[in-house]
This record gives sequence, C-alpha cells and structure tokens, in this order.
Amino acid sequence: MKLTEKQKRFADFYIELGNAEKAAIKAGYSKSYARGNAHKLVANVSIKIYIEERMNQLASERIMSAQEILERLSLIAKAEITETVVVANAEGCSEVEKTPDFKTQIQAMKELLKRYPGNDKLLEQQLRKVTAEADIAELRVETLKNATNETVEEKLDVLLGRLGKELDD
Repeated sequence: MKLTEKQKRFADFYIELGNAEKAAIKAGYSKSYARGNAHKLVANVSIKIYIEERMNQLASERIMSAQEILERLSLIAKAEITETVVVANAEGCSEVEKTPDFKTQIQAMKELLKRYPGNDKLLEQQLRKVTAEADIAELRVETLKNATNETVEEKLDVLLGRLGKELDD
C-alpha cells in the first residue's frame, strides 16, 4: 500500500523524535488526532515497513561497516593514520598531526586479535614484541631523565665547590 505524503512525514519525524504524538503533530495531524491516534499510525503495516526501510538506509549511510572498522583499526595499529592535536607553544597554540602512540596501537592490535582467533599465536607474539619495545623506550626515557638530573646535580656541586674555594681565598 502506498503512503500519503503526510504518513511519510509522520514516519520521518517519528524516526527523528522517537515520539509518535509529537511526530504526528509535526507531520501536520491535529493535536487531538495525534493524542488519540498516533499509536495507530505507528501500528500501520505500511508505515512500519517504510520506517524499517528508512532505518536500514540511515544505518548504511551513518554506521561504519565491519570492514571499515577493521581497516581503521589496521591503520591505527600500523601508525599509518594521523590525528590533529592542539599543542601549546610560545605563540599560543597550534595544530599538529601526530601518529598513534604505542598504547593506542597496542589497543588497536588487541581489538583486531579479538576478530581473528585463528591467527592469535603469531599476532600475540608480535604484540608482545611491540609492548616490550614500548616498555624499553619508556625505560630509556626515564633513565635519561635520571641521568640528566644526576649530571646537573654533579656539575652544580662542582661549581658550588669552586665558588666556595674562591670565597675562601
């Protein structure tokens, strides 16, 4: 059965609002009709079919497919995608493109692993390797920070010692 324009408007507004009475009023039905009969419009088989078709159409336009999700996760895991971040600098702030950090990459890999249980041994080993590399990198940074602080403190002690000797002389 073919829908009238008013019924189509009702269905579209019902999808948008999720409220039959408000959708009926917005589609052009009187308030009294909407209050008492909006539920009948929702129950109408032709309107139900139209709503279902529109929902499927909207879902395909707005919702990522499983393939798109896997492709995006793969790009993140391989650091082949960037994101724009705002960074503070001397002039105020600027936008910078950056690749995903190790933790984000590892999370993407874990999500991919969940979808491929047959490949988990090789991928699990690769994931462990990347995790270990990330841990080593963090340890190196921490070691450099500590070494730099110790070196600065040692130089400061030497300079203070020289200054003390010069004051004594």
